[in-house]
Order: sequence, then C-alpha cells, then structure tokens
Amino acid sequence: MGKYDPLTKHLNRQNVAKVPMTFTELEKVLGFTLPPSARKHRAWWSNNPDNNVMTKAWVEAGYSTADVEIEHEKLVFQKLNAVTENLTAASGFSEAKAAFEAKPRRHPLFGAWKGLVTIEAGYDLTQPADPDWGDVYK
Repeated sequence: MGKYDPLTKHLNRQNVAKVPMTFTELEKVLGFTLPPSARKHRAWWSNNPDNNVMTKAWVEAGYSTADVEIEHEKLVFQKLNAVTENLTAASGFSEAKAAFEAKPRRHPLFGAWKGLVTIEAGYDLTQPADPDWGDVYK
C-alpha cells in the first residue's frame, strides 16, 4: 500500500464532479501532514504525475487539481471527464470535446505553412546564413 493510497480510495468513493477540500481535511484522509512545500508552492499541486508521488494518487482516481489557493489552504479535485464536459458545454460544440481528448494533440497551427516555404535544392540549413559567421567558429 502506497503512502497516498488513502487519497485515491477517498476520491474513488466520491460520486461528484468536484471535491473541494482544505489541506487539513486532506491531511485527515491521508493520516499525516502534508510536506511544507505543499503549503508554499503552487507547483506542488501540478497535475503532472512525474512531479510527485501524490499527483499519481488523484490522477489514478480520475481527478485533477483545480482552484488551488495556497494562502487559504484549500483546493478542488475535479473529475478529469468533467473538464471536457465543461469545455463542451461552454463552447456548445461536441468538436471541442473531441479535440480536447484527441491523442496526440497538436497545436492548431501545426502544418499551417506547408507548401508556402521552399528551400533551394542543395542548400545546407546547418551552415550559417552569412559566410563570414563561419569564421567565428574556427
């Protein structure tokens, strides 16, 4: 059993899209106090599971953090599918949800310049544009 498994279990029992909690309530669920960095740095609550072990606990339960208020020591765990549902409802288009869930996601301008730029045959893009610049590296 992992250190943060009680949080995963707690969130799995929730049947709502948003679970607001104070840091004190969270500590009661976990059974220990949060590290000092959780009370100082907003980045500690990042939804990147590579950042810390605790992030994996809420991501495994299907939640992400939102509305983290370090100064008031509170946050909201939001269902991951609720994010896409809110996006769809706000835009009124189901395409927005599909675009959000598409993997891999690319920037909408990806490929926008295709066919607009031509590089002369035989041109070496690894060489300096100005021949005199080559002298700097010798």
